[in-house]
Amino acid sequence: MSDITRCLFPAAGYGTRFLPATKAMPKEMLPVLTKPLIQYGVEEAIEAGCDVMSIITGRGKRAITDHFDISYELEHQIQGSSKEKMLSDIRNIIDKCTFTYTRQNEMKGLGDAIYKGKVLVGEHNPFAVILADDLCVNPKGDGVLTQMVKLYEKYKCCIVACMEVPKEDVHKYGVIEGKIMENNVHIVSNMIEKPDNDKAPSNLAVIGRYILTPEIFEIIKKTKPGKNGELQITDALCEQAKNGMVLAYKFEGKRFDCGSVDGFVEATNYFYNLEKKK
Repeated sequence: MSDITRCLFPAAGYGTRFLPATKAMPKEMLPVLTKPLIQYGVEEAIEAGCDVMSIITGRGKRAITDHFDISYELEHQIQGSSKEKMLSDIRNIIDKCTFTYTRQNEMKGLGDAIYKGKVLVGEHNPFAVILADDLCVNPKGDGVLTQMVKLYEKYKCCIVACMEVPKEDVHKYGVIEGKIMENNVHIVSNMIEKPDNDKAPSNLAVIGRYILTPEIFEIIKKTKPGKNGELQITDALCEQAKNGMVLAYKFEGKRFDCGSVDGFVEATNYFYNLEKKK
């Protein structure tokens, strides 16, 4: 049985790139076909062996809590009809998992959101982190988080998922510097948050999948605000890489940036075409 049974979902952001749709609806609840983004993330976490889903929310995010709860009125209305099976997936998730919540009252960066999750995941447990607006799929095998959990079981250290991006796009990401350890695995020596294109150490960009060891909380606590005045998880992981081992894993599969309109439309078309083939 894996040590990674808890998955943290930072979900307090405003989703301003999708206004006005996200004025009253959490961006994590934007549907790709008939399923909200955060449900795809929860399903990926379940596949990887997690059964405790810890969600960092904020103002206006109640729809997330309601989604992962039983709706007695709705289920009564559609009971016995052909529509009843449309809720089977979410009911299975509710039955399998425990959901815990806390709020990030101010937007101080991903590092701060993860630190807020300490009360949920515990201060002695390794845990996973999924950013729901990075929608990942691997039609040929294990999901991205499952791949990372297997790597964690081998090395027992912090792991970030990464992918190659065009050089002109590196300023949008946290970027790693390191050396190859084995196929698709790099030992991280440095991480830079949103570097200038001409100053990036590589084109290996961190995406929204992490496995973190509990030492990260003390490191975050001591980390000063970085890029944009926010507490960056890349800065904390860079510090951890100096004192221990942090791995960057070039995952198998495909990632859609559903925090952007282009990526969201691309994901919708991808899953629509998959459904048509069934």
